[in-house]
Amino acid sequence: MPPTMQGRMAARWPKVRVWTILRPMIRRNELALRTSRIHEILQPLWPDERPLLAYRSPFELVCAVALSAQCTDEQVNKATPALFELWPDPAGMAAARVEDVEAAIRSLGFFRTKARHLIEAAKIMEGRFGGSVPSTMEELLELPGVGRKTANLVLSACFGQPGIIVDTHVLRSCLRLGIGPKADAADMEKRISELVPRENWTSFSYAVNRHGKFVCTARKPACVAASTRPPCPLLALCPRDGLQ
Repeated sequence: MPPTMQGRMAARWPKVRVWTILRPMIRRNELALRTSRIHEILQPLWPDERPLLAYRSPFELVCAVALSAQCTDEQVNKATPALFELWPDPAGMAAARVEDVEAAIRSLGFFRTKARHLIEAAKIMEGRFGGSVPSTMEELLELPGVGRKTANLVLSACFGQPGIIVDTHVLRSCLRLGIGPKADAADMEKRISELVPRENWTSFSYAVNRHGKFVCTARKPACVAASTRPPCPLLALCPRDGLQ
């Protein structure tokens, strides 16, 4: 190779390596600024940091969130009063017959699996946690029917711990906002944890949840149905991934 060509390549390679290093950092900073702005816009619009599910205790919330899989909050709230009237605590639920619990939640999807999970989770609470809902992520994940979404919701609502609650509405909204490329709740939770300060995890989750539930809806988000609904407050900064 001629010396002059070697010199040109040697001068070029450091620049390429620097850009390879800097590009992910620049991308991350851009996303951090975007998520910060999203929180600034949405949090005043949706300041209520609590579940839309009806509950009176940590146990009832664990049950309600477990029942909400493939169901709306409204459907769950119609079914749980009768359920909790019969079995209001882990001791009662642990002693229940699965057929009776199935009958109480028959209006909900996958009611047989959910009934079994409720009873098994109650038995674990009774046997291992003194009849109480555990207060750590690791322990909550030991309960049947409890995933990271449920655990984060319970930890934030009942125990005052910051939680990133990636439900269907949060995942859909964050995908459209370009916060992450994968329709995977665990991946999106990790990305949010890296972009949003820990003290804002809960408020960010609830604000984006309400935005997804009422504005950035699955079939007709406000940016598509602009003629019949108020404009989306995030339209100026949203890349609308998946909607073009």
